[in-house]
Amino acid sequence: MDRISTTWPGVTAASRMRRRVTLLIALLAIITATVGLPGTKALAAPKFHGSLTIAAVAPFTGADAVLGPKYQTACLAASQAINLSGGILGKQVNCKVVDTRGDPADAVPAVRQMYATTSNLALVIGCTSDEASTVVPVLDAHKTVSFCMTGESEFDAIHFPYFFRLVPPDAADSVAMVKIAKNKGYKNIALAFGNDAGSQTFVQPALNAIKANGMTVVSNQTLDINATTFNTEAQAIVASHPDAIMMEALGAAGVAILQEVYQLNNNKMIPVIGTSAMIDPVFFSGITTAIGTQNFIKSFDADNGTVNFSGPAYPLYKKLVLAQAGKVKGVPSFPGLLTANGTVHLYDGINLAALAMVMSHSTVGSKYRADILKIAKGGPGATVVSTFAAGVRALKAGKTIQYFGVGGKYQFDKFQTAYGLFEDDQFNADGTTFSAGSLGLCTLVSCK
Repeated sequence: MDRISTTWPGVTAASRMRRRVTLLIALLAIITATVGLPGTKALAAPKFHGSLTIAAVAPFTGADAVLGPKYQTACLAASQAINLSGGILGKQVNCKVVDTRGDPADAVPAVRQMYATTSNLALVIGCTSDEASTVVPVLDAHKTVSFCMTGESEFDAIHFPYFFRLVPPDAADSVAMVKIAKNKGYKNIALAFGNDAGSQTFVQPALNAIKANGMTVVSNQTLDINATTFNTEAQAIVASHPDAIMMEALGAAGVAILQEVYQLNNNKMIPVIGTSAMIDPVFFSGITTAIGTQNFIKSFDADNGTVNFSGPAYPLYKKLVLAQAGKVKGVPSFPGLLTANGTVHLYDGINLAALAMVMSHSTVGSKYRADILKIAKGGPGATVVSTFAAGVRALKAGKTIQYFGVGGKYQFDKFQTAYGLFEDDQFNADGTTFSAGSLGLCTLVSCK
């Protein structure tokens, strides 16, 4: 049987070859756009009809500037996966930085400017203890859903309908720090907390928990986070002969105080228990340069929310966070963000909100807010999902869902604060962390 000719009149072999090469190049371009990104199956790039904005409202300059890049990374990582899955209701997700400078007075005009210049604002993340007290009422008045990383006690008993807190209050953090000290047999404790609002919220709860556990505060130092030297405070700490120092001082202040304590203590580290915010690659890089990696890591612990390394959400999260290297300024080591409190929980928060938008068929806060609580709670017969893509598939199949993220499951109280398990984290030599043991569920008064 003769073969059917596929040669068209006037089309040469050379032109056919050029067409094949052109087609191959186009195909390779599509593959390149998606290769290496976890969970990617489709070759064709999604076609969007419109866009949405997620704003990271946090300090990107000022003394607490280390916080902003953690939250920006969470936004870029989550939105990358969401967009590869077709976006939220077919709309592309974009991230926007709103710099509060860590100052409540500067934060309000920055947020008002955000509203004046941002179209299709669907969600706010960030909102730290530095500025939450002034920013949250503004966000709530605009009916903007927000996931804030604030531990201020005023949010323990005031209900803002559009405010969600994915981490326990700072009082619970303080209780967890004291539990670490108790586990290690420390009796005499020095406190060294920054004078910023975000750090000072730990002090009174720490004092209460230390007293309740039969320990003694031998020194209580308030650190000017804009200072460059802390000789007076360091001398007072060393002279009090503490078993350990409990502290939060972000950025250069934390490095400076510990370096001076180290030098005044005959180049020996006094054990340090830090807050979860001190699990930070900028702090790690600075302090290990100042006193040496091994000197630091053998004497430092920090309380942190449990991260499910073995959970189904972690592999995707890890790849997405590492994929942001070079896209976010101020992060010396992206592996150091893999257990950073803000990055973990805000990544989960974005997925919760995105799935709630899909579930409610709306990107308007007043319409999707309630579905965040439903997806977090789950219920009998709910399908557990750990990615946005899996959640969308289940919702389209008519199933109810419960989100199980990198930080686990989120169960909110009536003030929309999520309490969870704590762990004692320690640094590896490369700036990543590992769990040295569970601290249990820590509330405002105890860990169980």
